Amino acid sequence: MSELAPARSTLSDRALALAERLVPRPAAWAFAVRIWLAMILALYAAFWLQLSGASSAAVCVAILAQPTRGQALSKALYRFLGTLVGAAVAIVLIALFAQDRVLLLVSFATWLGCCVFTAHFLQDTRAYGAMLSGYTVAIIAIAHIDTPQSTFEAAVDRVAAITLGIVAITFINDALGSPSIWRSVRDTLAGAIAETQAFARETLTRGDPGSERAAALIRKIAVLRGDAGAIAGELDDGPDRAAGARSAIAALYVMAATARHVRAAIARLPEPSPAVAEARGLCLGLTGPEGDPAAAVARLSDLVDEALRAGDEPLDAVLALQRSLDFARAALFAQDGHRALARGGRPLRRVALPTHRDMPEALRGALRVAIAFGLTALFFAATGWPATSFALVQVASTCALSSITPDPRVFAKGVLIGMPLAALSAGIVLFGMLAGVQGFPLLAIAMAPVVFVACFLSLNPPTFGIGFILLVFFPVLLSPANPQSYDPQGFLTNAFLVVVAALILFFTVRIILPISNARHRAFALDSARRALVDALAGAGGDATTRTSLNSDRLLQFARWSSGSGAVRRASLDRAFDLARMESAAARAHAQLRGLAHDAGLSGETARARAAIETVDAAGMLEAARALLAAAPGALPETRSHLARAVSDLVTAAHVIERQGRFLRRLGIGTA
Repeated sequence: MSELAPARSTLSDRALALAERLVPRPAAWAFAVRIWLAMILALYAAFWLQLSGASSAAVCVAILAQPTRGQALSKALYRFLGTLVGAAVAIVLIALFAQDRVLLLVSFATWLGCCVFTAHFLQDTRAYGAMLSGYTVAIIAIAHIDTPQSTFEAAVDRVAAITLGIVAITFINDALGSPSIWRSVRDTLAGAIAETQAFARETLTRGDPGSERAAALIRKIAVLRGDAGAIAGELDDGPDRAAGARSAIAALYVMAATARHVRAAIARLPEPSPAVAEARGLCLGLTGPEGDPAAAVARLSDLVDEALRAGDEPLDAVLALQRSLDFARAALFAQDGHRALARGGRPLRRVALPTHRDMPEALRGALRVAIAFGLTALFFAATGWPATSFALVQVASTCALSSITPDPRVFAKGVLIGMPLAALSAGIVLFGMLAGVQGFPLLAIAMAPVVFVACFLSLNPPTFGIGFILLVFFPVLLSPANPQSYDPQGFLTNAFLVVVAALILFFTVRIILPISNARHRAFALDSARRALVDALAGAGGDATTRTSLNSDRLLQFARWSSGSGAVRRASLDRAFDLARMESAAARAHAQLRGLAHDAGLSGETARARAAIETVDAAGMLEAARALLAAAPGALPETRSHLARAVSDLVTAAHVIERQGRFLRRLGIGTA
């Protein structure tokens, strides 16, 4: 019996864990209640206003279904703007091409492709708004291709329904106390800061954890980017809190990178000097909750200045000191940014967090959507199927939605499962539960189970796509109206066409201009190469902007990397080295341009810039020594610029020494 006890305990634990996963938590129930109430409120208002497209109000609520108030408000704003733009374009296209369907379809496919292309270069809800302005034209213009005279009325009804949906979900979220996104970001950011500090502590004490660990840390930090942008609309001081979150996120990227730089520089020194040892100790002190970044910045600034005034410190010692100072400054910005987010008030700085997007990938995505729509239009026109315009609207919307997802193939699988579920659920509610009844209370009760299940599925990342499609297309197929229509033939036709649209999307993302993991890596690598060439030539933006772009590029590169562990590590090492060299070259050029005005340093700065442009590692190190030798007689502000220039020259030179053969393969010549 005693031997069976552990087995029973294990089985009970597994059963309990399974029950916890299957039974929704109270927060999930609250979320589902809010979405259901908002959908019913939007429908009731649309019926009361006698809008012809009343179901669009419920669909709008479904699309805006977000767990937190800030996310919903952010998406609502860009949904409204995207709808206005799409409605205006629909009216223009109908006015120009109402008499020529071919030109109308071609012009719409072109517009949809342009919107998808633009969405690739935007983030989060802004990308959604750009994409929405594309398929809104299908909902208004293509859906009324046989009755162009009703397009303006349809556009007005569409805008009115979207407005009702936005008002309904905003009111319900406020009335029922929807969770605030800023609190979630505050707690998640605190965890990211702690993880970054732990990563830095391990790096400084045990050695570099490697590029894979660094990429994993970047992934955890990057999760915060989207939510940080949704904070601005939640509170009166939301813009300041959002700026604080962005500043902290950018600082965490720098902390992760500079900790590795400090460790590498110390490892190259035969014996660290007392100043370097103190700098390392100060950095370690910042990896705990009791660290004082402001005091560390002041002391490290003095250590860097003392090393420059000496003029004979090893180059790697100057590099270690300067990167320690960079680490302390980043820790200060991280602390200040989290404070601004948690308590309000202006942060020390306001920075942007741009994301990296590859032009070939955006172009392929736009062409894929346009081609899929064009081929579908030709197929339906040739076969003469009924309700062709409805099918075209679904193809346009699902293809456009897939274009802004991280993995269109995964989304297509969710659509392929969610569409039949939505059709089945709408059929059961319409012909089973309602069965010809016209009462609004029964409609609200009948919709509740499907809405609740869809909300629960959408909160679980593996089933998000299924839940989202079920939640959105259930009211599309149910098509609530006043009075309610019960047309079995029309319903079956629409249900069949949405499943066909799901099949078209499923095969589209696999057949039309597919992008393999290897091609994704090639795009990212080519983008890194072009950015490095620009940086070597002296071009480049703000250092924080470059850090954000490089981090996002590295994140994408790591996501698409595959193969054996050794191959993956080597590939990531090269990607990190390219990013490190690009940042160092661009920053060095910026510092050297500022130093060139000093008459005593013009010759040294010219030689240093020439060495960068010719990718001459030996020349960079020689120029760094010359600049360091000239530092003792310089002004304090000039010495500060010299320290940054020397450290960046040394960083770039070390990367060239490690990756010279790889750089030559990329077409970047080395001396």
